[in-house]
Amino acid sequence: MRTKSLKKNKINVVTLGCSKNIYDSEVLMGQLKANKKDVVHEEEGNIVVINTCGFIDNAKEQSVNTILEYAQKKEDGIVDKVFVTGCLSERYKPDLQKEIPNVDQYFGTTEMPALLKALGADYKHELLGERVMTTPKNYAFLKIAEGCDRPCSFCAIPLMRGGHKSTPIEQLVKEAQGLARDGVKELILIAQDLTYYGLDIYKKRALAGLLRELVKVEGIEWIRLHYAFPTGFPEDVLDVINEEPKVCNYIDIPLQHISDDLLKSMRRGTTHKKTTDLIHKFREIVPQMAIRTTLIVGYPGETQAHFQELKDWIKEMRFERLGAFTYSHEENTHAYNLVDDVPEDVKQERANEIMEIQSQISWELNQQKIGKTFKCVIDRKEGNYFVGRTEFDSPDVDNEVLIDASKHYLKTGDFAQIKINEAEDFDLYGEPVA
Repeated sequence: MRTKSLKKNKINVVTLGCSKNIYDSEVLMGQLKANKKDVVHEEEGNIVVINTCGFIDNAKEQSVNTILEYAQKKEDGIVDKVFVTGCLSERYKPDLQKEIPNVDQYFGTTEMPALLKALGADYKHELLGERVMTTPKNYAFLKIAEGCDRPCSFCAIPLMRGGHKSTPIEQLVKEAQGLARDGVKELILIAQDLTYYGLDIYKKRALAGLLRELVKVEGIEWIRLHYAFPTGFPEDVLDVINEEPKVCNYIDIPLQHISDDLLKSMRRGTTHKKTTDLIHKFREIVPQMAIRTTLIVGYPGETQAHFQELKDWIKEMRFERLGAFTYSHEENTHAYNLVDDVPEDVKQERANEIMEIQSQISWELNQQKIGKTFKCVIDRKEGNYFVGRTEFDSPDVDNEVLIDASKHYLKTGDFAQIKINEAEDFDLYGEPVA
C-alpha cells in the first residue's frame, strides 16, 4: 500500500511598498520562524503571503499585478496557496475578494494573528521585537508608532493604518538591544509621523526622550530619523541631534508644497513662512544637517503660479535630498471631493522639472565634498565597487559612496573613513584612508 508523501510547506513572503511594510513582513516572518515554519523572503515557496501597498495609484497597480501573478501561479499549480495582507487588502478587501477570488484569504493591516492561524501558526506575544531581517545586517528599521492622526487631505494612510499609536520607550529600547546583539549598527526610526510620538501615551511629544534612551544601546552607532511631520515639530529633538554623536545629522521631513493656498487645501496646518522658518531653525541649530523632503506636484488647483513659487523656493532652500511625486486622486480622502484638474502629462512634466532643479543642487553640494573625508558604512559589494553611505544618506533613497573594489578591500557592514575624490549629482567616489 502506497503512503502519501507529506510535502513540507515553504512560506514565501513578498513585500511591496514602504519601510513600514518591510518591518511588518520581518515581524510576520519572525512569528512563523518561532512556530517552526520554513519561511523565506521573496524566494521560491509553495505558500505565498503578499504584503501589499495601497498608498497611491502606482503602488496599488503594482500590488494588484503581483496578486494576479501569484493567483495565476496557483491556477497553474506552481504554488498551492496565496494569502494577501497589508494596506491594499485593508482598504479594498471586498473589491479584491470579488475581483480576484482565487486568493485563499485576504487580511487587513491589524490581522496578523488571524493570518498566522491561516498559516497554521500561533501568534506569540512574548516575541517582542523578534524579526527575520530582510535588510543588510548592518541596518534595521525600528517602527516607533503605527497609524496617523493627521488630517492631510490627500492621504489614505489613516484609512489603512488607523489612528496614531506609539510604542512605549522601554519596549523600543529592548527591541534595539536585540537588534544590536544581532549585529545591527544603524537604526532607522520609522512611523507615519515621528513628530507625534508619545503624545498618546505620555501626553507629550517624546521623540527626544526616546532618542536619549536609544543612544545608550551598546553596538548601535547611527540612529536616523524618517518621516517627521513639520507641524508641531518638537525642537528639543534638534538639541539631541546636535549633542549626541550617534544621532545622524539627517532628517526626512515631507513638506509636500509651499504655496499657502495649497497647504491650506492639503490641511497641513502650516504656511509658507512657518515652513521656511522651521528649515532655517534646523540649519541654525544643526548646521551640518542633511534635510530630505518630498513634494507633491499636480495637486487639485495647482496653477503655474503655485508651481513657480514651489520651484523658486526649492532653489532658495537648496535641500540636500528631495523627491517629487505626482498627485494621486485617492477615493475616501478629503481631496477626492476636489476636481483632479491638472492633466497627468503636466503633473509628470512638473515632477521632472523639479528633479532637474534638484539634480543641479545635489551636484553643486556634492562638489563641496571633494577632498573631504567622511565616516561611511559599507552596505554591499556591487560589481567592481563597494557601496557605502555617509551619515547624510539613507539606504535606497539617497546618495551612495562608491569605492573601487579592485584597488581596496572593505568589509560589508563595517564603518570606514572614506576620502571623496570625485562627485556626480547623486554618487560620490572615494578611497579609504587609514
